Amino acid sequence: MKYLKNVATLAYDPGRCTGCGRCTEVCPHAVFEMQYGKAHITDKDLCMECGACALNCEFGAITVGSGVGCASAIIRSMLTGGEPTCGCGGNAGTSTGCC
Repeated sequence: MKYLKNVATLAYDPGRCTGCGRCTEVCPHAVFEMQYGKAHITDKDLCMECGACALNCEFGAITVGSGVGCASAIIRSMLTGGEPTCGCGGNAGTSTGCC
């Protein structure tokens, strides 16, 4: 499931990747795949910012603002049945802006 385009806080540094593959094992949305002995991002827009990849990367190759941004707002709204509110544009607490 894609959330919103170009809002995920996911960042990946291939220079720090050792090819252990933990990110591919823990990511619930298959954001990572292994290619030529290193992790690669398949589609950043699939990231739900859960933080599992960053927490399991012992080498600091992955960072993500876990539970922040519009992806978190959309997940919260799906769970509660309310409108997504992320405060990243317009007035905080409203559904205007990026959500």
